Amino acid sequence: MQKIVTNIWYDTEAEEAARFYCSLFEDSKILRTQPYSEAGPGEPGSTMVVEFELFGQRFTGINGGGEFQHSHAMSLLVNCDDQAEVDRLWEAILDKGGSEIQCGWVADKWGVNWQIWPAEADQMLKGPAEAALRATKAMYAMKKIDLQAMRDAYDGK
Repeated sequence: MQKIVTNIWYDTEAEEAARFYCSLFEDSKILRTQPYSEAGPGEPGSTMVVEFELFGQRFTGINGGGEFQHSHAMSLLVNCDDQAEVDRLWEAILDKGGSEIQCGWVADKWGVNWQIWPAEADQMLKGPAEAALRATKAMYAMKKIDLQAMRDAYDGK
C-alpha cells in the first residue's frame, strides 16, 4: 500500500477528470469508484470517490462540492523526456478546456495545476551561473516551455 496518496477535490467531475488523466499517461488506470449512498451528501448512485493510478502513483478524486478551489500552492509536476512530450501533454490539457499559466504551468479545466516540465531544463538551471541565469530569464518569458529557446539562451545565442 502506498503510504501517501494525493487526494484531489472536485465539485462533481472527479471521475471525468480521472479518465482524462489516465488517457494522458501510459500505464494508468481507474482502480475503483465508490458511489454516494442514501446517506448523502451527494446524489445517491453518483460518484463520490474515484481511485486511479498514473504511472503506478495512486490518486484519489473526491466529489465534495464546489466549496473549495485549487491553487498554485499545490500542483502535479510531470517530468517530461523531451519537447514532444511537453507539447503533447500541454496541448491535451488545453484542448480539454485548460488554461496556460507561466513557466511550464497549466491548469486543467477542473482547476488542477500541472507543471509540464522537461527534465533537460533542470540541467540547464543547475548549470554554470551565467548560462543558468540566461536560461532562467528565457524560461520566465514562456508559458509552455520551449527547450530550444532555453538551450539557445543557455548557450548565449
